[in-house]
Amino acid sequence: MTPLICFHRSEKVTIPYNKPFIALQGAGRENTVITWQDRASVFGTANSATFSVNTPRFIAKGVAFRNAAPPPSPGAYGGQAVAVLLNGDMMAFYECAFFGAQDTLFDYYGRHYFKDCYIEGSIDFIFGHGQSIFKGCHLVVTAQSGYISGSITAQNRNDPDDQGGFVFLNCTIMGTGYVYLGRAWGSYSRVVFLNTYMSNIIVPDGWYDWGQPSRQRTVYYGQYKCSGPGANTDGRVSWSHELSDSEAQPFLQLSFINAGTWLQQA
Repeated sequence: MTPLICFHRSEKVTIPYNKPFIALQGAGRENTVITWQDRASVFGTANSATFSVNTPRFIAKGVAFRNAAPPPSPGAYGGQAVAVLLNGDMMAFYECAFFGAQDTLFDYYGRHYFKDCYIEGSIDFIFGHGQSIFKGCHLVVTAQSGYISGSITAQNRNDPDDQGGFVFLNCTIMGTGYVYLGRAWGSYSRVVFLNTYMSNIIVPDGWYDWGQPSRQRTVYYGQYKCSGPGANTDGRVSWSHELSDSEAQPFLQLSFINAGTWLQQA
Protein backbone atom coordinates (compact mmCIF):
# COMPACT_ATOMS: atom_id res chain seq x y z
CA MET A 1 0.00 0.00 0.00
CA THR A 2 1.25 3.47 -0.90
CA PRO A 3 0.89 6.05 1.90
CA LEU A 4 -0.79 9.37 1.10
CA ILE A 5 -0.01 12.45 3.21
CA CYS A 6 -2.48 15.33 3.24
CA PHE A 7 -3.16 18.39 5.38
CA HIS A 8 -6.16 20.63 6.18
CA ARG A 9 -8.80 20.06 3.51
CA SER A 10 -12.38 21.26 3.22
CA GLU A 11 -13.62 18.42 1.09
CA LYS A 12 -16.18 15.63 0.92
CA VAL A 13 -14.42 12.32 0.19
CA THR A 14 -15.89 9.02 -0.98
CA ILE A 15 -13.75 5.92 -1.55
CA PRO A 16 -15.67 3.53 -3.84
CA TYR A 17 -16.08 -0.22 -3.43
CA ASN A 18 -13.52 -1.06 -6.14
CA LYS A 19 -10.57 0.75 -4.50
CA PRO A 20 -9.28 -1.58 -1.74
CA PHE A 21 -5.86 -1.53 -0.08
CA ILE A 22 -5.65 2.19 0.64
CA ALA A 23 -3.47 3.58 3.46
CA LEU A 24 -4.05 7.20 4.50
CA GLN A 25 -1.08 8.55 6.47
CA GLY A 26 -1.54 11.96 8.07
CA ALA A 27 0.86 14.29 9.85
CA GLY A 28 -1.00 13.88 13.15
CA ARG A 29 -4.66 14.47 13.89
CA GLU A 30 -3.97 18.08 14.87
CA ASN A 31 -2.33 18.80 11.51
CA THR A 32 -4.20 16.65 9.01
CA VAL A 33 -7.92 17.42 9.04
CA ILE A 34 -10.62 16.61 6.49
CA THR A 35 -13.77 18.71 6.99
CA TRP A 36 -17.21 19.08 5.41
CA GLN A 37 -20.62 20.13 6.76
CA ASP A 38 -23.52 18.18 5.19
CA ARG A 39 -26.58 17.24 7.28
CA ALA A 40 -29.17 14.48 7.14
CA SER A 41 -32.01 16.97 6.74
CA VAL A 42 -30.77 17.62 3.20
CA PHE A 43 -28.86 14.49 2.16
CA GLY A 44 -29.97 11.68 4.48
CA THR A 45 -27.81 10.28 7.26
CA ALA A 46 -25.41 8.14 5.21
CA ASN A 47 -24.94 10.77 2.52
CA SER A 48 -24.13 13.45 5.08
CA ALA A 49 -20.75 11.82 5.74
CA THR A 50 -17.63 13.91 5.29
CA PHE A 51 -15.51 10.81 4.62
CA SER A 52 -17.01 7.55 3.32
CA VAL A 53 -15.14 4.28 2.86
CA ASN A 54 -17.00 1.65 0.83
CA THR A 55 -14.18 -0.79 0.21
CA PRO A 56 -12.31 -3.39 2.30
CA ARG A 57 -8.78 -3.17 3.68
CA PHE A 58 -8.47 0.51 4.50
CA ILE A 59 -6.03 1.95 7.05
CA ALA A 60 -5.72 5.51 8.37
CA LYS A 61 -3.22 6.92 10.85
CA GLY A 62 -2.85 10.41 12.26
CA VAL A 63 -5.87 11.94 10.49
CA ALA A 64 -8.85 13.92 11.83
CA PHE A 65 -12.27 13.69 10.20
CA ARG A 66 -14.82 16.39 10.99
CA ASN A 67 -18.41 17.15 10.16
CA ALA A 68 -18.67 20.85 10.94
CA ALA A 69 -22.47 21.11 10.72
CA PRO A 70 -23.86 22.94 13.77
CA PRO A 71 -25.10 20.70 16.61
CA PRO A 72 -28.86 20.08 16.44
CA SER A 73 -31.24 21.77 18.84
CA PRO A 74 -32.91 19.49 21.41
CA GLY A 75 -35.59 17.44 19.68
CA ALA A 76 -34.68 18.68 16.21
CA TYR A 77 -35.26 16.36 13.24
CA GLY A 78 -32.60 15.76 10.61
CA GLY A 79 -29.68 16.93 12.70
CA GLN A 80 -27.56 13.85 12.02
CA ALA A 81 -24.21 14.85 10.56
CA VAL A 82 -21.77 12.00 9.98
CA ALA A 83 -18.02 12.56 10.01
CA VAL A 84 -17.06 9.06 8.81
CA LEU A 85 -19.07 6.24 7.23
CA LEU A 86 -17.48 2.77 7.19
CA ASN A 87 -19.12 0.37 4.75
CA GLY A 88 -16.44 -2.25 4.22
CA ASP A 89 -14.58 -5.03 5.98
CA MET A 90 -11.12 -5.09 7.57
CA MET A 91 -10.37 -1.45 8.39
CA ALA A 92 -8.06 0.02 11.01
CA PHE A 93 -7.64 3.52 12.43
CA TYR A 94 -4.64 4.54 14.53
CA GLU A 95 -4.34 7.85 16.41
CA CYS A 96 -7.19 9.36 14.40
CA ALA A 97 -9.90 11.79 15.51
CA PHE A 98 -13.59 11.94 14.66
CA PHE A 99 -15.48 15.18 15.32
CA GLY A 100 -19.21 15.75 15.09
CA ALA A 101 -22.35 16.06 17.18
CA GLN A 102 -25.18 13.65 16.34
CA ASP A 103 -24.06 10.42 14.58
CA THR A 104 -20.36 11.21 14.30
CA LEU A 105 -19.07 7.73 13.43
CA PHE A 106 -21.34 5.54 11.29
CA ASP A 107 -19.82 2.09 11.78
CA TYR A 108 -22.19 0.66 9.22
CA TYR A 109 -20.67 -2.68 8.27
CA GLY A 110 -17.54 -4.78 8.71
CA ARG A 111 -14.76 -5.63 11.13
CA HIS A 112 -12.94 -2.54 12.33
CA TYR A 113 -10.17 -1.69 14.78
CA PHE A 114 -9.68 1.72 16.40
CA LYS A 115 -6.57 2.29 18.51
CA ASP A 116 -5.67 5.45 20.45
CA CYS A 117 -8.37 7.45 18.69
CA TYR A 118 -10.39 10.48 19.81
CA ILE A 119 -14.14 10.36 19.15
CA GLU A 120 -16.40 13.32 19.92
CA GLY A 121 -20.15 13.76 19.74
CA SER A 122 -23.38 14.34 21.60
CA ILE A 123 -26.08 11.90 20.41
CA ASP A 124 -25.60 8.26 19.35
CA PHE A 125 -22.21 9.27 18.07
CA ILE A 126 -20.89 5.74 17.53
CA PHE A 127 -23.57 3.75 15.73
CA GLY A 128 -24.20 1.07 13.13
CA HIS A 129 -24.03 -2.68 12.48
CA GLY A 130 -20.23 -2.96 12.78
CA GLN A 131 -18.10 -5.57 14.53
CA SER A 132 -15.49 -3.33 16.11
CA ILE A 133 -12.92 -2.94 18.86
CA PHE A 134 -12.05 0.49 20.27
CA LYS A 135 -8.81 0.21 22.24
CA GLY A 136 -7.30 3.04 24.25
CA CYS A 137 -9.72 5.56 22.77
CA HIS A 138 -10.95 8.83 24.27
CA LEU A 139 -14.73 9.28 23.99
CA VAL A 140 -15.73 12.88 24.58
CA VAL A 141 -19.40 13.79 25.02
CA THR A 142 -20.40 17.33 24.03
CA ALA A 143 -24.06 17.16 25.07
CA GLN A 144 -25.80 20.15 26.62
CA SER A 145 -25.95 20.07 30.38
CA GLY A 146 -29.13 19.51 32.35
CA TYR A 147 -30.84 16.65 30.51
CA ILE A 148 -30.20 13.27 28.88
CA SER A 149 -29.31 13.92 25.25
CA GLY A 150 -29.03 10.34 24.00
CA SER A 151 -26.28 7.78 24.21
CA ILE A 152 -22.69 7.15 23.26
CA THR A 153 -23.56 4.09 21.18
CA ALA A 154 -26.49 2.86 19.11
CA GLN A 155 -25.49 -0.60 17.91
CA ASN A 156 -27.77 -2.21 15.34
CA ARG A 157 -27.28 -5.97 15.59
CA ASN A 158 -30.59 -7.61 14.61
CA ASP A 159 -29.82 -11.34 14.55
CA PRO A 160 -28.50 -13.56 17.36
CA ASP A 161 -26.12 -15.22 14.89
CA ASP A 162 -24.67 -11.90 13.75
CA GLN A 163 -21.09 -11.44 15.00
CA GLY A 164 -21.48 -7.66 15.24
CA GLY A 165 -20.99 -5.56 18.33
CA PHE A 166 -18.90 -2.76 19.80
CA VAL A 167 -16.13 -3.48 22.31
CA PHE A 168 -14.45 -0.64 24.23
CA LEU A 169 -11.22 -1.66 25.94
CA ASN A 170 -9.03 0.59 28.11
CA CYS A 171 -10.92 3.71 27.03
CA THR A 172 -11.91 6.93 28.81
CA ILE A 173 -15.28 8.68 28.77
CA MET A 174 -15.37 12.39 29.58
CA GLY A 175 -17.38 15.44 28.62
CA THR A 176 -20.55 17.36 29.43
CA GLY A 177 -24.25 16.61 29.81
CA TYR A 178 -25.77 13.21 30.57
CA VAL A 179 -25.82 10.18 28.29
CA TYR A 180 -26.46 6.46 28.28
CA LEU A 181 -23.64 4.10 27.44
CA GLY A 182 -25.85 2.72 24.71
CA ARG A 183 -29.35 2.27 23.46
CA ALA A 184 -30.87 -0.60 21.56
CA TRP A 185 -31.14 0.41 17.94
CA GLY A 186 -31.16 -3.29 17.04
CA SER A 187 -33.08 -6.08 18.76
CA TYR A 188 -29.82 -7.94 19.51
CA SER A 189 -27.64 -4.89 20.02
CA ARG A 190 -24.32 -5.78 21.69
CA VAL A 191 -21.94 -3.35 23.45
CA VAL A 192 -19.34 -4.06 26.15
CA PHE A 193 -17.05 -1.67 28.04
CA LEU A 194 -13.95 -3.17 29.68
CA ASN A 195 -11.32 -1.52 31.89
CA THR A 196 -12.76 1.85 30.93
CA TYR A 197 -12.86 5.06 32.98
CA MET A 198 -16.32 6.66 33.06
CA SER A 199 -16.87 10.17 34.38
CA ASN A 200 -20.11 11.27 36.05
CA ILE A 201 -21.81 12.07 32.74
CA ILE A 202 -23.13 8.49 32.50
CA VAL A 203 -26.80 8.08 33.49
CA PRO A 204 -27.04 5.61 36.42
CA ASP A 205 -29.33 3.31 34.39
CA GLY A 206 -26.48 2.94 31.91
CA TRP A 207 -28.57 1.55 29.08
CA TYR A 208 -31.87 2.25 27.31
CA ASP A 209 -34.15 -0.13 25.41
CA TRP A 210 -35.24 2.66 23.01
CA GLY A 211 -38.84 2.31 24.15
CA GLN A 212 -38.96 -1.38 23.14
CA PRO A 213 -39.20 -3.48 26.34
CA SER A 214 -38.97 -6.73 24.36
CA ARG A 215 -35.36 -5.85 23.52
CA GLN A 216 -34.42 -6.12 27.18
CA ARG A 217 -34.47 -9.91 26.73
CA THR A 218 -32.27 -9.99 23.63
CA VAL A 219 -29.66 -7.23 23.81
CA TYR A 220 -26.25 -7.83 25.39
CA TYR A 221 -24.92 -4.85 27.31
CA GLY A 222 -22.17 -5.12 29.88
CA GLN A 223 -19.12 -3.76 31.61
CA TYR A 224 -16.05 -5.28 33.22
CA LYS A 225 -13.65 -3.76 35.73
CA CYS A 226 -14.55 -0.20 34.77
CA SER A 227 -13.73 2.73 37.03
CA GLY A 228 -14.83 6.28 37.76
CA PRO A 229 -18.10 7.71 39.11
CA GLY A 230 -20.02 6.76 35.99
CA ALA A 231 -19.01 3.11 36.26
CA ASN A 232 -21.00 2.39 39.42
CA THR A 233 -23.31 -0.52 38.58
CA ASP A 234 -25.66 -0.12 41.57
CA GLY A 235 -28.21 1.78 39.52
CA ARG A 236 -27.84 -0.13 36.25
CA VAL A 237 -30.87 -1.63 34.52
CA SER A 238 -31.50 -5.22 35.60
CA TRP A 239 -31.01 -6.55 32.07
CA SER A 240 -27.40 -5.38 31.74
CA HIS A 241 -24.41 -7.49 32.76
CA GLU A 242 -21.49 -7.04 35.11
CA LEU A 243 -19.13 -9.51 33.46
CA SER A 244 -17.12 -12.18 35.22
CA ASP A 245 -13.55 -12.93 34.15
CA SER A 246 -14.71 -15.80 31.95
CA GLU A 247 -17.53 -13.78 30.42
CA ALA A 248 -15.17 -10.91 29.62
CA GLN A 249 -12.50 -13.08 28.02
CA PRO A 250 -13.95 -13.19 24.47
CA PHE A 251 -14.12 -9.40 24.40
CA LEU A 252 -10.58 -8.88 25.67
CA GLN A 253 -9.09 -10.60 22.64
CA LEU A 254 -8.60 -9.29 19.12
CA SER A 255 -10.15 -12.55 17.98
CA PHE A 256 -13.49 -10.76 18.46
CA ILE A 257 -12.78 -9.19 15.06
CA ASN A 258 -10.86 -12.21 13.72
CA ALA A 259 -7.81 -9.98 13.74
CA GLY A 260 -5.32 -12.77 13.11
CA THR A 261 -6.50 -13.09 9.53
CA TRP A 262 -6.09 -9.44 8.52
CA LEU A 263 -4.87 -6.99 11.18
CA GLN A 264 -1.22 -6.02 11.39
CA GLN A 265 -0.45 -5.07 14.98
CA ALA A 266 0.74 -1.55 15.64
